[in-house]
Amino acid sequence: MFKSIYALLIGGLVCGVAIADDLSDANQLFKQGQAAAALSKVDNHLAAKPKDAQGRFLKGLILTEQGKPNDAIKIFSSLTSDYPELPEPYNNLAVLYAGQGQYDKAKQSLEMAIRTHPSYATAHENLGDIYAKMASQAYDRALQLDKSNAGTQTKLAMIQDIFSGTPRPKANISQNVASGTITPKPVATPVAAVAPPPVALAKPAVAAAPVAAAKPLAVSTAVSDEDDIKAAVHAWAAAWSAQNAKKYLAAYAEDFRPADGASRSDWAQTRRERLAAPKSIKVSLSELSIKVSDSNHASAHFRQAYHANTLQTSSHKTLLLVKADGRWLIQEERTK
Repeated sequence: MFKSIYALLIGGLVCGVAIADDLSDANQLFKQGQAAAALSKVDNHLAAKPKDAQGRFLKGLILTEQGKPNDAIKIFSSLTSDYPELPEPYNNLAVLYAGQGQYDKAKQSLEMAIRTHPSYATAHENLGDIYAKMASQAYDRALQLDKSNAGTQTKLAMIQDIFSGTPRPKANISQNVASGTITPKPVATPVAAVAPPPVALAKPAVAAAPVAAAKPLAVSTAVSDEDDIKAAVHAWAAAWSAQNAKKYLAAYAEDFRPADGASRSDWAQTRRERLAAPKSIKVSLSELSIKVSDSNHASAHFRQAYHANTLQTSSHKTLLLVKADGRWLIQEERTK
């Protein structure tokens, strides 16, 4: 049900990076189902280019195919740290988490993929599947407590039919629901998905279900403000690490107040210069905590580690955020 991406076959992850002979050979071997030989070629390639995104991505795919999800998770996690602007590693990381039943982690990874690339249809579809999975777990628990709840039976049966791919006879639905179990289709491996299929192929089953009548389901799938704020803060840090001035500045509200009292336009120009100056930047966050004051105001507190080729710092930071047009934006920064 969940879709992963084999980006190497359709143009690669990083534009302008030439694929070496070993990597090209590994790519072909992998498509032919020769995972062990492909892995050997990839390791040769990475011995010379240990930071190469394409080689690491392909290695993650091979490890997944070999049934080594934990090793693959390490590969894709490191890619999200080193290349936070790329959505594909987040998506494939979510597929692996979903395969282990870690739906909260899968949801967070997909939210980051969407923050990085809002028009990434596969991530949106996978996130919808994750929400459905989480809803099915909640309905399943509800039925364990009250098997006579007809409304919950109907909602769980609806989700069960979506994941089975074919509707079941009504006589069997009530029997399966009463047992409190649901058997979705296995998570797809990255090999199967060369490119995202047309969205129309993935949506009819969901659209055909009477979602409007299942109001509790809609409530359960809503992203909380806290989750949305965390995703916005991580996306801001990712844009900073990628030295993407456009995305970085877009994280700030129009009425952002620079700490030094400068005008917003002067501050923005200074930030563009400082983003462009270093050869590389890596910003990592830890101990992140969120406090929501009301529906439009919140604060984020965390420890920030900044690493560039010319400077390394660590500090505690607080962001005051405001919600505008459905997005959480930075209104003020405080560092100590």
